[in-house]
Amino acid sequence: MRCTTEELWPADIASLLDVQQRLGTLQPPPWCPDSSLVELAAGVVVHTQGPGVAGERAWAGAVLVRGAHVIAAEIVEGVVSVPYVPALQSAREGPLLLAALEALRRRPDVLLLPATGRDHPRHAGLALHMGFVLQLPSIGVTDRPLHAVGPLPGPLRGDTSALVLDGVEVARWVRTVPGARPVVAHAAWRTTGEVAAMLLLSATTGARAPWPLREARRLARAARAGG
Repeated sequence: MRCTTEELWPADIASLLDVQQRLGTLQPPPWCPDSSLVELAAGVVVHTQGPGVAGERAWAGAVLVRGAHVIAAEIVEGVVSVPYVPALQSAREGPLLLAALEALRRRPDVLLLPATGRDHPRHAGLALHMGFVLQLPSIGVTDRPLHAVGPLPGPLRGDTSALVLDGVEVARWVRTVPGARPVVAHAAWRTTGEVAAMLLLSATTGARAPWPLREARRLARAARAGG
């Protein structure tokens, strides 16, 4: 699938649906990291100034981490051109997130985004979309599944359970803190639910959410407050 930048991030719904439909049919070779610790991971988050309409100011925070250390961080400010619509997040946030990631000037081994991947009506949420654009393995992390279903995991840290859509595992519930509500690790570009869960656990210590995303969110919120 070869597209121009404009074709990859179309603002009109019909064109975005077509892009997502095509992305969802792709089956790239799976990425299998050698261990639960990748050398460089990037987390990226967008915060906007309003209730989800077109024309809002927005700030994208991106961090590049190695182990427990942030080695690069960037904030990019812009304007979102389309309103928020469930399952069409790519059109609203994709271009700004891409700009923030490119500002890091180093390619990570894996991307973490607060978005879905194959748990999506067309099996191509923003986490998968961004991974395809950058040709980098990616996972999504959200508080709840979009359409996939499955039982909650056990109560201990590291407990997981499959989330299934159309008969296929597309994500996993993951207990990152004992007794706390689990989060969802989404299979996205070149990743499985198993790999997504492993990476999520490796990036969480004492908190529900992975710290690269927490740090990117903190940066974006601070930029929004200062703007």
